[in-house]
Amino acid sequence: MEIELLIVPDCPHVSAAAALIRTAVADTGVKATVSETVIATDDEARQRGFTGSPTILVNGSDPFAQSGAPVALSCRLYSTPGGLRGVPDLRDLRQALKRVAAG
Repeated sequence: MEIELLIVPDCPHVSAAAALIRTAVADTGVKATVSETVIATDDEARQRGFTGSPTILVNGSDPFAQSGAPVALSCRLYSTPGGLRGVPDLRDLRQALKRVAAG
């Protein structure tokens, strides 16, 4: 499994997102390669369909994609049981990894 963390420069949620990914991978036991990519220009954002930082791609797909979300070099917020946050809920990321691993 390939997990890619897309971020903008100086994203305040990079550390939390990276820790979340490490925890979800460890919890689920999936074998994953994790990489980080900085999206620095509007052109890069358009090419990648980037809707905000941090974005977590699992095998190239965004499990938290929202239909109609605009491409943007900005922070991204996720709906969680505790309200809007800068990273998705751990339970939701675990479920996404399990879905992808199951095929």
